[in-house]
Amino acid sequence: QVQLVESGGGLVQAGGSLRLSCAASGRTSRSYNVGWFRQAPGKEREFVAAINWSGTRTNYADSVRGRFTISRDSAKNAGYLQMNSLKPEDTAVYYCALGSAQPIVQMGAYDYWGQGTQVTVSS
Repeated sequence: QVQLVESGGGLVQAGGSLRLSCAASGRTSRSYNVGWFRQAPGKEREFVAAINWSGTRTNYADSVRGRFTISRDSAKNAGYLQMNSLKPEDTAVYYCALGSAQPIVQMGAYDYWGQGTQVTVSS
C-alpha cells in the first residue's frame, strides 16, 4: 500500500504564493503519475495539474495554467505544486494522488490519495 501526506497549505492573500508538497511512503514506484486535485465547499472535486511518470509531460487545468507549476522528485518520493498569483477562487482542499492509469487528468487514473491540505486565499 502507498500512503500520501500533503503539506504546505495555509492562508495567503490574493496575489501571493504557496508551495504544496506530497510525500509518499510504502510501495511506491517511479512508474506512477502524480496528480493534484482540489475541492471547494459545495463543489465537485476538480483536476488541477498532473505530471507523467518520467516527468516529461505536464497537464494543467485552464484555470491554473500559467500560475501553477507541478514537479516531482522521484528519488525523494515527493511531488510538488508551486502556486503563484493565487486568487480567492483557488480556495479549496488540495489533494495529491498517485496512479499508473490513463488519462492522467481524470480521477479514475489514480489509486492512492492523500488526506488533503487546506488552501485559503483572501481578497
